[in-house]
Amino acid sequence: MRHNDRAASAPWIRTRLRTAPGAATALAVLVLVTAFLAAAFPRAVDAYETKGLRHDILTADAGRSTLEVARPQPGLELPQAQRDAEARSPELARIGSGLLKALPAPLRADTSSVAYGVRTSKPAVANEPWLARPEAVPPQLTYVAQTGLKEHATLASGAWPTTPQEVTSDSREVQGAVTEETAAELKVKVGATITLLTAAQDPITVTITGIVAPRDPQGSYWSADPLLRTPSLIVDPTSPFPVHYWTGTVLLAEDTGPALLSTAAEPVLFWRIPPDPAGLTGPDDARLTSVIASLESGPGLLKVREIAGDTAVFATGLGHIVEANARMRDAISPVIAVAALGIGSVAAVVLLMTGALIAGRRKAELALMRSRGGSLRGIGGRLLAETAVTVLPASALGLLLATLAVGEARWWPGALAAAGVGLLVCVALPLRTTLQHIRPTLHGAREDMVSARPSRRRTVAELTLLVLAVGAVAALRRRGTSAEGGTDLLVSAAPVLVALIAALVLVRLYPLPLRLATRPVARLRGAIGFLSLARAGRSSAGGALPLLALLLALATAAFGGSVIAGIGDARDDAALASVGADARISGASERTTLPDELVRTVRDLDGVRGAAPVRVEYSVNMPESVAGDGGADGDDAGTSTGTGSGGSADDAKVAALVGVDPASYAELARATGLPAFPAARLKATGSSAPLPEGAEAGPDRVLPAIASPAVAARLGKEPRAIETLSGDFEVQIVGTVPRVASVSPTDFLVVNSAALEQKAPTTLLLTGAPDPGKLRAAVEGSGKEYAVQLRSEERARYVNTPMQAGAERIYLAAVAAGAGYALLAVLLSLLQTAPERKTLLARLRTMGLTTGQGRKLLAFEATPQALLAAGGGLFTGWATIVLLSPGIDLVPLALAGVAGSDTSPVLLRTDLWSLALPAAGVVALAAAVAGGQAWWASRRGSITELRAGDSR
Repeated sequence: MRHNDRAASAPWIRTRLRTAPGAATALAVLVLVTAFLAAAFPRAVDAYETKGLRHDILTADAGRSTLEVARPQPGLELPQAQRDAEARSPELARIGSGLLKALPAPLRADTSSVAYGVRTSKPAVANEPWLARPEAVPPQLTYVAQTGLKEHATLASGAWPTTPQEVTSDSREVQGAVTEETAAELKVKVGATITLLTAAQDPITVTITGIVAPRDPQGSYWSADPLLRTPSLIVDPTSPFPVHYWTGTVLLAEDTGPALLSTAAEPVLFWRIPPDPAGLTGPDDARLTSVIASLESGPGLLKVREIAGDTAVFATGLGHIVEANARMRDAISPVIAVAALGIGSVAAVVLLMTGALIAGRRKAELALMRSRGGSLRGIGGRLLAETAVTVLPASALGLLLATLAVGEARWWPGALAAAGVGLLVCVALPLRTTLQHIRPTLHGAREDMVSARPSRRRTVAELTLLVLAVGAVAALRRRGTSAEGGTDLLVSAAPVLVALIAALVLVRLYPLPLRLATRPVARLRGAIGFLSLARAGRSSAGGALPLLALLLALATAAFGGSVIAGIGDARDDAALASVGADARISGASERTTLPDELVRTVRDLDGVRGAAPVRVEYSVNMPESVAGDGGADGDDAGTSTGTGSGGSADDAKVAALVGVDPASYAELARATGLPAFPAARLKATGSSAPLPEGAEAGPDRVLPAIASPAVAARLGKEPRAIETLSGDFEVQIVGTVPRVASVSPTDFLVVNSAALEQKAPTTLLLTGAPDPGKLRAAVEGSGKEYAVQLRSEERARYVNTPMQAGAERIYLAAVAAGAGYALLAVLLSLLQTAPERKTLLARLRTMGLTTGQGRKLLAFEATPQALLAAGGGLFTGWATIVLLSPGIDLVPLALAGVAGSDTSPVLLRTDLWSLALPAAGVVALAAAVAGGQAWWASRRGSITELRAGDSR
């Protein structure tokens, strides 16, 4: 019997696949795409987290990322021979090899750049008269005997330092080398000698035998201690006046370490181990943090001391790098989770809609099988086998494509996601189909939304879901969107919750406007309007499942589009805050002024629309705060005088003085989108009139000024005296603006430059799109002390980290997938009732309905449902953004990792295009599909659609 069942199942599957190859292929393609997206998402997250971790370690300063083990020189109580042996390469190499083997996973070393040796930790004064002394202070040098010099440098001149005979603590002559930069700055030449004193004040002569050039100057060998490569001019901390002196490093021969043990420069033995991030993955950050903490002050340090000595210490900044990467990942993950849960939910709903469509098409076939004695188990088993034959290979192929498309990621999350897609389809389709046939149903029963009442069970289920969703949204709104310890699923499910509430409410309210609209339309001439409204209310395409899919897709697409638009806006604002305009020309120092010839030349360049010369003077001391004075009155938009976001009056002790030409600066503010600048209030008249060339300003001159809110609150309404390099005068606040283009600090004071004693501009702000090469050439023609900044180049700095780029790509994919699933939901909902509409058109054509009227009928029928979905999608997307925006900061996605960028919070705001375009696409697609169906139906005869005995 079992053998007969197995033999009968194979012909059934082959017969079904041959009978409906189109439906099987369409289902397989849908499952393939969904499984690919489901498997690609966790792999993409793993990939960008892995690349981000490796990028942060590779691009970090080597002094922070390198692992260093160091211990003081061997104890003086030990025999000299033992002390010398511990400072030589064989013993140092033995300890270094042990340290490399003891590194716990996942920490791995870049063995090609490992360095160890002996160095002095205290700089020693070099009194040679030929050394560079910028302010008559001799340089202070450190000495290092480090391995691997020949492998990491090339000989520029001279010879490599060597040890002609064995070096001990008693040696008084050694050889060394310096880098090209050190030689150039300190005026060191081959053959020069430098004296290093021992603890007993005996001289050790260091002969410079060669000058070397680093092979990889930015590599860890040279950058773990930058003084190895580049000398530094520092301020003498012991001098009462700012006095500078040079400090640098002399590279001794490899086995010269014992000679340093006799000095008073506090020699230490060290092992520098640069990490190799090639084997690290994103999920390794927690283990990596734990391992580093253990090495710094835990069991790992005890193991290090067993190898390197009881006094060894472990130091690295790698833990801080990993923690910063983890903070960025934790900030990005909740935003990504919103897209993942939204797209996953809409994909699941679309798959369920596909199952409902297939079940509806096979309802009569399975009812016949049921009437002839077929059991639910037997029918369900056949459907499961039939579905599995198509779905499981498609899921496996989707997983394979995701693995090939997104490499180097954990395998099992993608496999679980693809398996979940296949399992959902394999289980949902048979269940959805067989559950319709538990009880016999009357043939031809109507499912009319207007007249049919939902069952009590459905009402209770919908009310339960509605109450749970409203409660979750209320809880989310009350406690906010910030979550500690990982991604909050309640926050991530906000689009799903809002869409569920909207779908349940709209489906219940949908018949009411139809009933109200049908009555007046019924009195009009013509049957098209009445029939379309009646059909719209009776169509099952307006059910909760299709509407939920559309709302989810539109909300996710709107949220993703708003995130992408917010990232772009934040980067544009940060670039504008940094540069001040489309281009900026300024001097190398604050006091460098721009010649008039340069201003005229740049203003005449092609592409320059406007030029605003500005005089900027930073760090101007403000007078004491006026108690009880709220600042100047301002009634224009953007000129209020409260302290606002600019800080309090007590904080504005120092501000930037900005001298502008009011007309050109107001035009610049309009062109760059900055707050409106009240140029008329800076009109220089009376005592503030422009000074003649060369005239000195009196301290009683009162200049009108526009200030930041904090400065306005500090100075008050009355004239206040200030002292500047541009002249001494009094200012009276006549208005405020929250920000200006010329300075990035929040505290500033803007006056008319024509009224200043020193009028020459220090900065030129340009609007337009000048050619960068021509602009730089024009500026360089006036001297090398002038620099050019371009807003476009500054904007390009914000798109360089793999984690940011990966998160952006995921959101772009989410927007595209949301739009695609929304369109697919529209198609499925219309295809579900396509046979019924074809039959309706065929019947109406027999009654005299023209082709044009048929197209209008189907278009009008689809319009209410499409408008319902579009309106609900607009509301759902807006509500999701409003709900989540207080707790979502886009700085990690937009600006993190860029030095000097504006890191003020960037909140999520609604993007109208992201809301309107997907909604308009739904309406347009519904109308296009309806028109296409009418056109296709008009090509077929009524006899084809109306068959004898057909109950449709």
